[in-house]
Amino acid sequence: MQTVLITGCSSGFGLETARLFLERGWKVIATMRTPHDGILPPSEHLRILPLDVTDDASIRAALAAAGPIDVLVNNAGFGAMSIFEAQSMATARELFDTNTLGTMAMTHAVLPQFRERGQGTIVNVTSIVTARAFPLLAVYAASKAAVDMFSASLALELAPLGVRVKLVQPGRSPSTSFGANAKARTQGGIPDAYAGFAQQVFAGMSLDAPVTEAADVAEAVWRAATDPAAPLRIAAGADAVALALAVSE
Repeated sequence: MQTVLITGCSSGFGLETARLFLERGWKVIATMRTPHDGILPPSEHLRILPLDVTDDASIRAALAAAGPIDVLVNNAGFGAMSIFEAQSMATARELFDTNTLGTMAMTHAVLPQFRERGQGTIVNVTSIVTARAFPLLAVYAASKAAVDMFSASLALELAPLGVRVKLVQPGRSPSTSFGANAKARTQGGIPDAYAGFAQQVFAGMSLDAPVTEAADVAEAVWRAATDPAAPLRIAAGADAVALALAVSE
């Protein structure tokens, strides 16, 4: 039986991905900053562990408790939606600490066991915002774009060792708490000089358009983890797939 460790499983993409892997017969190590009982169906193949990807000691403890794994899914992260001028550098650093450096730290920690076994898969969940520029997401997109290029470079380094690296790029997902949390981090509101522009952006987001569901992301992660022929970048969700195709044309 293969084992997957997934970060950021308290809700949304991570929770749905953990559920899918359990249903398909994998051993699942579901991690989150504060474990919650009952969020996943009871199973002898499930372990829920505390993990803060910004804390080296927490990473070491979680991996020691998890034991050997076959797949690492770096899903933990958060969003922040704001005019850049209104965004604090504290939030910018927090975004990079979690979204970018947290992904790197987890990857760095599991590489020795993958290298020694000559196999393993790393799946990094980023965002389709790395495919095209979007307003109000400058710092968030930068944190995810860094992971995108990190993953592409790392894939080249690890391929000769038998270790695969894949990217899953979700689109906008109103059904999860991600967007609401991102808006909640709009500190100090929108400066008056940007108000009209920001209103247009928010209005566009409310239009009836294709979106990404958590199940789309879980299926994309499953493909990344189990299909050796999968491409480096896998768009997840109707909107993400459409944008990826448009950009590639």
